[in-house]
Amino acid sequence: MDGKQRQRTGRVHVPVSLNQQEAAERPYSRSLEMLFRRLKAIETKQDDKIANILCVMGEFGTFQRRLVALTFIPNSLLAFFMFADIFVFAAQKPYCNTSWILAVGPNLSEPEQLNLTLPREPNGNFQTCLMYLPVTWDLDSIIRFGLNYTQSCKDGWIYPESRKRSLINEFDLVCGQKRNVETVQTIFLMGFLTGSLIFGFICDKLGRYFSILLSLLTLIIFGFGAAFVNSYHLYLFFRFGISQALAGYSISSISLVTEWLVGEHRAHAIILEECFFSVGIMFLTGLAYILPHWRLLFLVGGAPAFSLISYIWMLPESPRWLMMKGKVEEAKQLLCHAASVNQKTIPLSLLDKLQLPGKEATNASVLDFYHNKQLRKVTLVMGCVWFTVGYSYFTLSFKMRDFGVNVHFRQVIPGIMEVPARLCCIFLLEQIGRKWSLAVTVFQGSFMSLIILMFPPELKSTMILIVLLGECSLAASVVVFFIYTAELLPTVLRATGLGLVCVAWVVGAILSLTLGSQSLTSLSSFLSFISIIVALSLCSLLPETHNQPLPDSLENYPLLTRGTSKNVKAGGVFGDDMTEEVTKNTILNALNLDSDLLFSTSSQSKEETEDRQDDCEPAPR
Repeated sequence: MDGKQRQRTGRVHVPVSLNQQEAAERPYSRSLEMLFRRLKAIETKQDDKIANILCVMGEFGTFQRRLVALTFIPNSLLAFFMFADIFVFAAQKPYCNTSWILAVGPNLSEPEQLNLTLPREPNGNFQTCLMYLPVTWDLDSIIRFGLNYTQSCKDGWIYPESRKRSLINEFDLVCGQKRNVETVQTIFLMGFLTGSLIFGFICDKLGRYFSILLSLLTLIIFGFGAAFVNSYHLYLFFRFGISQALAGYSISSISLVTEWLVGEHRAHAIILEECFFSVGIMFLTGLAYILPHWRLLFLVGGAPAFSLISYIWMLPESPRWLMMKGKVEEAKQLLCHAASVNQKTIPLSLLDKLQLPGKEATNASVLDFYHNKQLRKVTLVMGCVWFTVGYSYFTLSFKMRDFGVNVHFRQVIPGIMEVPARLCCIFLLEQIGRKWSLAVTVFQGSFMSLIILMFPPELKSTMILIVLLGECSLAASVVVFFIYTAELLPTVLRATGLGLVCVAWVVGAILSLTLGSQSLTSLSSFLSFISIIVALSLCSLLPETHNQPLPDSLENYPLLTRGTSKNVKAGGVFGDDMTEEVTKNTILNALNLDSDLLFSTSSQSKEETEDRQDDCEPAPR
């Protein structure tokens, strides 16, 4: 009984021989630091007024489910437009247009025409970029003596073996005009890079609602409009605009879902949202297999984008962003509307706690990623991880294409396998948390890309299986990455931070394409190994965000720092004459008081909800 009483009151017997200097020099244990972190987390949870209101109005009610459902169609379209280049640049076998011979032999069949006017390779195949010089002879003389002098194609090309119309035979992108897929992908990635930076800034300054609508409008204009381009360079311009829209929507959507949901519902919603990315890949593959023309592919595939115009009236703004911008009344009205949709009532006592944040809490800029030590660390670490993911994913994709696998198989099979891989993240996140889930998935996917670079090319079937497993692991790591990064970054700079780390993904992807096109296997293997080691080592430095409150401002950021014990040793929290045991008991006492306070607050809120059903009126829509 005496021991329990001493623990609750925080009074313990201190040995006389232990003086103040010994107490100051005595090292603090890890358990003490963990107690400080727990106390800080409880205090922050109490300060998270938005999270408390979201719990009262329903953590995953009708309003939140509708919000998550609104992300399904856009995410499917993201995958459609992202991978469309794979099918519109399908390989074509060109031959020089030698229709001049039809003037002297109009009854010649196509094989006879090619046989008389095209030179052959040493293996017997017709050359694709050379033709015999036209002559004024009659047909009998041409057949008897043959043609000897060659020149480059002058009248364009024909594609007798082609069954579909692609960009290659539409704009004759062959021979001297040949454009490889790596160049197109590089331009697409550069658009993704600029879009990440631009829309990240717009999202934090003008709101999630405005940023999503702007990105969807850009997607409609450039995605659907790509079907009407009349030149190859104009097509590249439209693809550049599409990639910017894809980056903008991804960042803004993740931010909005993160700020409307709490707990595990947030992770589940983002995972489900990313699963529809795989649906978009399968939708693209099916259309590309059925439709004979690349313009029809963009017309039919881009048509669902027009339904996104309705998001002007259906999409909500983030209440956390509104609070950080000082729009407290708008945030209250929005929360009341969401509660009415969920058929819940928010007590006025909770709404009254939403107060205008101070200037120090709302002031934030891109320069804070340099000045704020913890924010800088989070951005650099997640940038290294994202670089590894981008580098590894494009390495695996490059290898799969080199194996000569059918283009439809390359998209459908990974798309199907990535769905259960993403769903498995639910189990990982609940069992081992965000940090270690990211480490496991990144290690597995990156390790597969490293193995594939060192495997002998004779084991083709085994290598294809390794590539598929690696792509599934990296798809899972992308989901965990978005969840973890969004929870690490504060609301005032969440979208900007996501945009900055996406830059690292683009750099890794471009570097992988460059090394792969140059066949620099040794250098590629070395960079893959180094990136894995660096990413996993740095990832361990970050704090865990599982069951932790969502940070809104840079004030008191981060929630759980490693400097707590240093502050204790410096005497910044308690007096210098307090021993470790006294400090522990003080913290435990505070935790007990916080638990009682939370219980009493919950009971009070429940009573107010029952007695005052009409306190919160829904906002007009």
